[in-house]
Amino acid sequence: MDWDHELDATGLLCPLPVLKARKRLSVMAPGAVLRLIATDPAAVIDVPHFCAEAGHELIGTGEDGAAQIYLIRRR
Repeated sequence: MDWDHELDATGLLCPLPVLKARKRLSVMAPGAVLRLIATDPAAVIDVPHFCAEAGHELIGTGEDGAAQIYLIRRR
């Protein structure tokens, strides 16, 4: 899948990956896709919850070694 923006939040702990994703998504065009890379174990819970609360669409998840990958479509 293609994405429009990428945010590398590796090494950051809760709540920073979600806070940085919120900030980046706020300046993106509606419908644009953010690829978020995180290593925080709490991101597995935090990112889907953030998307549900903010109305963004979590369109994909995956892993790349120790990192989790999230694809988020801005509402």
